[in-house]
Amino acid sequence: MTAKSFRFVSTDRRVREDRRFVVGKGRFAADIAAAGTRHVALVTCPHPAARILAIDKAAALAVPGVHYVLDGRELAAATQPLLAGLDTPKVPRRPLAVDVGRYAGEWVAAVVAETRALAEDAAELVRVDYQPLPFVLDGEAAYAPGSPIVHADHGSNVLLDRTFVWGEVEKDFAESPHRLSLCLKWGRSSTVPVETFAALASWDPWREVLDVYASVQMPRFPDQVALALKLPGSSVRVHNDVDVGGSYGVKRGIKHAVLVGYLSRRLGFPVRLVEDRLENMRAGDGHGPERNFDIEVAFDEMGLIRSMKMRALDNVGAYAGRSPFQLGKPIGAIVGPYRIQSVQYRAIAVTSNKTVQEAVRAFGQSPTNYAIERVIEEVARHRGLDRLEVRRRNLIRADEFPYLIPSGTTYDSGDYHAVVDKVVACADYAALVAERDRLRAQGLLAGIGIAACLEPSGANSTFEPLLNPKNETTTYTDSCRINVDLSGAVTATVHTLSAGQGHETLVGTVIGEVLEIDPDRIRVVRPDSLTSLPSQSPVGSRMAIMLGGAAFHAAQNLKARLLAIAAHDLKIAPERAAYGAGDVFERSAPQNRRTWTELVTIAHRNFHRLPPNTEPGLAFTHVMQVPTGGQLPTADCRVQMYPCFAFEFHLLLMAIDPDLGKPEIKRYIVGHDCGTVINPKIVRGMTMGGIAHGIGAALYEEFAYDAQGQLVAQSLMDYLLPSAHEVPPVEIIHHVTPSPHTVFGQKGSGESGYLGAPAAIASAVNDAVRPLGIVVNSLPIKMAQLGDMIAAARDKSNTVEAPK
Repeated sequence: MTAKSFRFVSTDRRVREDRRFVVGKGRFAADIAAAGTRHVALVTCPHPAARILAIDKAAALAVPGVHYVLDGRELAAATQPLLAGLDTPKVPRRPLAVDVGRYAGEWVAAVVAETRALAEDAAELVRVDYQPLPFVLDGEAAYAPGSPIVHADHGSNVLLDRTFVWGEVEKDFAESPHRLSLCLKWGRSSTVPVETFAALASWDPWREVLDVYASVQMPRFPDQVALALKLPGSSVRVHNDVDVGGSYGVKRGIKHAVLVGYLSRRLGFPVRLVEDRLENMRAGDGHGPERNFDIEVAFDEMGLIRSMKMRALDNVGAYAGRSPFQLGKPIGAIVGPYRIQSVQYRAIAVTSNKTVQEAVRAFGQSPTNYAIERVIEEVARHRGLDRLEVRRRNLIRADEFPYLIPSGTTYDSGDYHAVVDKVVACADYAALVAERDRLRAQGLLAGIGIAACLEPSGANSTFEPLLNPKNETTTYTDSCRINVDLSGAVTATVHTLSAGQGHETLVGTVIGEVLEIDPDRIRVVRPDSLTSLPSQSPVGSRMAIMLGGAAFHAAQNLKARLLAIAAHDLKIAPERAAYGAGDVFERSAPQNRRTWTELVTIAHRNFHRLPPNTEPGLAFTHVMQVPTGGQLPTADCRVQMYPCFAFEFHLLLMAIDPDLGKPEIKRYIVGHDCGTVINPKIVRGMTMGGIAHGIGAALYEEFAYDAQGQLVAQSLMDYLLPSAHEVPPVEIIHHVTPSPHTVFGQKGSGESGYLGAPAAIASAVNDAVRPLGIVVNSLPIKMAQLGDMIAAARDKSNTVEAPK
């Protein structure tokens, strides 16, 4: 199917979810009211590491309206540890600390009271006796021998230390005339959604079902809650008809749901926990990667990179969680969009006495893209070549697809040079350089930022068995069910929560395209987890591919049934029947037809008119496996990680006030190829939001800690988010290279913008300050730090040796 044949796909239709949000009619977890609900407030550890000697609950329990104070020992005795991605049984993770607090802000006890305010007051009355312990904050320090051990039973702070070698790395280095190395740092930041995490649990002892309403975005959430609470999966009912007020990975919430789930069963009434901002930022388990890179490349006179060695050390915080897998996803795009023929990759994850790291937009790919792009820039500088030209020389060519990279993943399709050319033409690159030079002549520091990167999409799970051989998961499904009722109305199901990616619009558009009916006629609903089909939730830029694919195939099955019913009823051979806009007619005699209404009536009421062995009704289901998935990693650790790879090319102009160090983005252009675009408004929104997020990660946002192990960014006064003043208008240039693996040629776009924006910002800053001899190799590049570096460089250049 070509773009020209689409009725609804790629048309600029409204996003149906927007209607309820803009009028304040969203239904969020904190909006859910259950009769008799009590509320939770948390007692937290004030130390980065401390032994819990005693907890005195008496004063809190004496307050009228306080129902219970739960500590970690009681909860641990009744529950299983939360699941971890790696095989680390001696690093147990629980909702409440047991005997030892391992980071400042960790939950130690939970107070249940009639109101949230009362619970907070009572929490201040809980007295905990602590014995402070040695602690470690820095990732490299945590990795070094002799460091304080976060989990004594584990014996070290190392959760993962694997080295992968793909291709003849040492040979390629030996035969290359040039090499350079670089040390880089990606600072700890996150998505910081407007809505904090909220969870309401209500146990029904007569039906033995725990109802959970939560603002969650996580694969297998109901299963993990049930496992932790020692319940069968059929006893946990997660309600998917809840809107999520932003996430992009961080709304995991297992410990929140397990905590309130246990309390509801223990106390016999509904229990709700809604984080305040402080709780969310200190212990919401939503911090993103904090990663150090040591990277070395071998290249020739023309700047063509032959081989790369990369060491990535991630500081994952106090517990393992799923975060070490964020070192695994980049393996599927370890060379980015470039023709690098061999790679050595060492992935290290360490614990420290910081807040737990969890999945954040792009699942570790954006830091890796930043590292690759910084090296590309240094190769250009080393050879005295134009940065844009070096990228062009190294980019994979359109005629090389499908392209096998050293780690075993095959890129599906692309025309990277065409996207670059479109962006360069749109920007008028020569004029952009002239404008940079004009700004420099005015006394500003000005630079051009460039970044090219990939967006792996389709979210296969093979990084799990690659990093944990005990995990043999080889599927990451999603599903759709379509039902046509007797009135002819179409209802489709989505089996996960709404996290802002426009799933209802996606499913309606895809089904409308296949059935040739207006997507607005298709109702999309979200059944609870007990009546749901398999879904891995909206992670890894996967829903356009997986949910869209499932909806497509379910709709095709429905269409095939309608054709079969009509052919049988018209008494014609099936191949003579044609489908059009809901009706089925004879190709050679179009007047000989059955309308949509007639076909629906036959399916539901006229069993005698159905083809033999045909079930009555019109209900169809499709559970979709990841394209190109289904295989475990090979013995030499090669793996097909994701099926589809979108491409981005970022180009921007930045000016920096040399006295303040304040950056201003003057122009921002991004070229984006995510294959066939299903809904342009959604893709534009994702890309704009991703770029804003990337600007924040590059210039403003950081979960910083002081030397005493205290998080100093505990509110949005301290954790700086870019506003409309800092995010410029963005010119988006689209290019379409369809994927051969998807139903319309679509690729993912949910993480677009963020994957390249930090690298592009870093590129612009370095271009601006290089005339002063400054090189910046860590993110975020904060205004105060940048101002200090500029001042120091100017002082140094103005220093004249005194005459003797």
